[in-house]
Amino acid sequence: MPNLNFAALAPALFVFLWSTGFIGARYGLPHAEPHTFLAIRFVIVIAMLAVVARWRGAGWPRAPRTYGHLAVSGVLMHSTYLGGVFSAIHGGLNAGLAALIVGTQPLITAAVVGPLFGDRLNARQWMGFVLGFVGLTLVLSKSFARGDLPLGAALCALVGLAGITIGTLYQKRFVVNVDLWSGSLVQFCAALVPTTALALGFEQRAVEWTPSFLFALAWLCVVLSLGAIGVLWTLIQRGAAARVASLFYLVPPATAFEAWLLFDETLLAIQMAGIALTAVGVAMINRATPAR
Repeated sequence: MPNLNFAALAPALFVFLWSTGFIGARYGLPHAEPHTFLAIRFVIVIAMLAVVARWRGAGWPRAPRTYGHLAVSGVLMHSTYLGGVFSAIHGGLNAGLAALIVGTQPLITAAVVGPLFGDRLNARQWMGFVLGFVGLTLVLSKSFARGDLPLGAALCALVGLAGITIGTLYQKRFVVNVDLWSGSLVQFCAALVPTTALALGFEQRAVEWTPSFLFALAWLCVVLSLGAIGVLWTLIQRGAAARVASLFYLVPPATAFEAWLLFDETLLAIQMAGIALTAVGVAMINRATPAR
């Protein structure tokens, strides 16, 4: 039997893992405030990464500036992105709408990636972005119809969108040839600082240690913070930034499908059509040859 190609499987694996973050948030956030939840999560992840890095004999960056770049990308991709999304859901924003707001990242990335990296897109790829956006809008059209869009929570989601967009581009540009485990450890240590400060300054820090919270915490620590972030790191370093960003289009449809399976939420025909359209758009982005 031929060996499975990780490069071929990584995009689908990333979409699945990343989408479960919204499910984990839904399970855990009723029992803890967002930054308190994240601070606990980051402490556990840091401890796990320290063990894994030592066990694997991970190499450490030699240049001081590399630590600075890791810290900046860590704050953006973990503290800012996750803090924004968790605060949005905790503040009453529907998880699907939060996914939709963050799901616009590919359009923003495509708009700026050319000037930054010379990774220009051709007409077919731009069409893929448009189809992807239309598709994920159809997937979440039910949430639009209800009009449940708290302004403050929506602004938190926009902060999260800015964090993951800038963080992905920043890491693609400045964080290269760094060991996954030691690099992730530095990133989470940096992200812990502002997250803890926000928890201490603005939250009550009360936690209900229920089975649901413990399950959500374990899932987010192991599957999301280690698994999904590791796959994303690999994709960013190996692929074009715009193509990696296009995968975020598939996260809201995947989240909607998982919610249908786990919480018996209705998945309408128009939403199924949106999932198919989104998949076509992402395929167009990833199969087209970039213009140079």
